[in-house]
Amino acid sequence: MPTGVYLVIGFIIAATMSLLLTPAVKALAFKIGAVDKPNARKVHTRIMPRLGGLAIYAAFAIGLFALLPFLPDAMLSGYDKRFIAALLSGGTIIVLIGALDDRFELSAKVKLLGQIAAACVVVFGFGIRISLLNIPFGETIEPVAEWLAIPLTILWIVGCTNAINLIDGLDGLAAGVSGIAIATILVMAVIMGSEPVMLLSAPLLGGIIGFLRYNFHPAKIFMGDSGSLFLGFSLATLSMLGFKQVTIVSFVTPLLIIGVPLSDTFFAIVRRVVNKRPIFAPDKGHLHHCLRELGFSHRGTVLIIYGIAAFFGATAIFMSTVVPLSSANWVTFVVIAVLVFILQIGAELIGIVDKSRRPVLNLLARLRMKAGISTRSK
Repeated sequence: MPTGVYLVIGFIIAATMSLLLTPAVKALAFKIGAVDKPNARKVHTRIMPRLGGLAIYAAFAIGLFALLPFLPDAMLSGYDKRFIAALLSGGTIIVLIGALDDRFELSAKVKLLGQIAAACVVVFGFGIRISLLNIPFGETIEPVAEWLAIPLTILWIVGCTNAINLIDGLDGLAAGVSGIAIATILVMAVIMGSEPVMLLSAPLLGGIIGFLRYNFHPAKIFMGDSGSLFLGFSLATLSMLGFKQVTIVSFVTPLLIIGVPLSDTFFAIVRRVVNKRPIFAPDKGHLHHCLRELGFSHRGTVLIIYGIAAFFGATAIFMSTVVPLSSANWVTFVVIAVLVFILQIGAELIGIVDKSRRPVLNLLARLRMKAGISTRSK
């Protein structure tokens, strides 16, 4: 059977199961008290059930296990099978930690320890780690020493896991952005012929799409930490498998795929450092908060961020599949420089770091003023 048929079947099974399971999870959340109450920092105004991540996780697992018995033996290597086991094992730990937080609101330290434990299961339990990196402007991909690969992999998994969690502030936002990132990975996997990544991405995307039926504004259920942490963990591990498929831009590509949550997390850290607040202290300065303050509607804000995420995803696909190998380093450098400049301008315009500090915009204004004076003097 062609691989595409497996992908369609896995997607349909997961999407269907997500549609069927989410109402049951919603009822369970109300029954056990896993609910999100409104407060000054949150956008919603009524008590909402959480635990939606359980439906996404279960739908993904069912879709994947429904496919595995029918796959040809030659389709998955020993490493691929270990990778799938690592994602499921670590993902299970992450979902359990998230579900406990949805019910009991665990401390940030406890959640962080759980994330590190899940990352260690991937690294030490199954031997999955970032083993190859490109040296900028070099001609080859260099192996990473074990003493560096282990902490780098753990840091990558924990960082991505938290990045998705931080943007989970509006109905359908984290699920949609994660879905766009998973779709990007799926498209890249299809182009490059990476069957293991396809087989994991298709049911995961199906689980997200099915859940969005209940999570898009106005939401009937939140994914909670059980969902945002699981999706962040899944994105981290899936993009790591992509390290073995992508060549010169191997490290840049996964950064682009999750560019929205990573950039929002980066600006959140900078904002809290500038304002002398604890890095893990919650605030209302995230991208979605800033767009709402500018007057965009709830749904409009989410769609704008979807568009930004899709732009990052398209850039990742372009960098990995279209750019000629001989010029990839230089194109990568230019693209990243332009993206950083655009991100900084955008951050200053909406005040995501500090509404009174606009160094680049002020510099551009001074340069334009000097250019105008020079033109008039001539």
